[in-house]
Amino acid sequence: MIQNYIVIDVETTGLDPKKDKIIEIGAVKVKDGVVDKTYSKLINPGRKLSLQIIQLTGISNEDLIQKPDISNVIAEFLDFIGIDDIPIIGHSLMFDYAFLKRAAVNHKLSFEKSGIDTLKIARKYLKGLESRNLNYLCSYFGIAHEAHRALADAYATHELFQKLQTLFNNLEESDKDFKPRPLNYQVKKEGPASKRQKERIRQLLEQHNLIPEYDIDLLTKNEASRYADQILATYGR
Repeated sequence: MIQNYIVIDVETTGLDPKKDKIIEIGAVKVKDGVVDKTYSKLINPGRKLSLQIIQLTGISNEDLIQKPDISNVIAEFLDFIGIDDIPIIGHSLMFDYAFLKRAAVNHKLSFEKSGIDTLKIARKYLKGLESRNLNYLCSYFGIAHEAHRALADAYATHELFQKLQTLFNNLEESDKDFKPRPLNYQVKKEGPASKRQKERIRQLLEQHNLIPEYDIDLLTKNEASRYADQILATYGR
């Protein structure tokens, strides 16, 4: 059984790592099957949260306004993860990994890991259940869980992984399912918005008497371009 690993979880402004942002990171470092260290951080995404995300997570815009942006957090988080060849674990792992790797690459940092996805294991071995989402599985197995908060989700995923290993890891066909695999997510670095792009957006906002939806200084080039196009498409030149 795998007893040394790090469970990760993120809460975000939406589902698309190319467009949405991390608002919370949680991680638990497990040694010999027991939680050894934890990491938890709220992050200012540079934009207002939708009502749906506020209701889902319980995180408000006021909770984030004074928090650091990802540029001041990602290196610290990667230091917590460390350079050891310890696998990472998550429930729908590629979702969390995609957001974190994109943040790392955009800040000239490396994040290459192998991992195990408890959702994939649950889908294979618990086919008869109504759902295999984390909240449902925690209820099914009697695991205490505060849904949609990053550190709480990481703790719950750790408990779930231990339960799944106990139940299914000894099955002959389960070797590959409980073995870490390299996580493959390709990312191209997005540079920060240029001075000219920022000035253009500010001009458009002033011209149309608009309140900015994003922190302009935190936009990447692609985000700035999309934001300007959005304003032009809605309000014209």
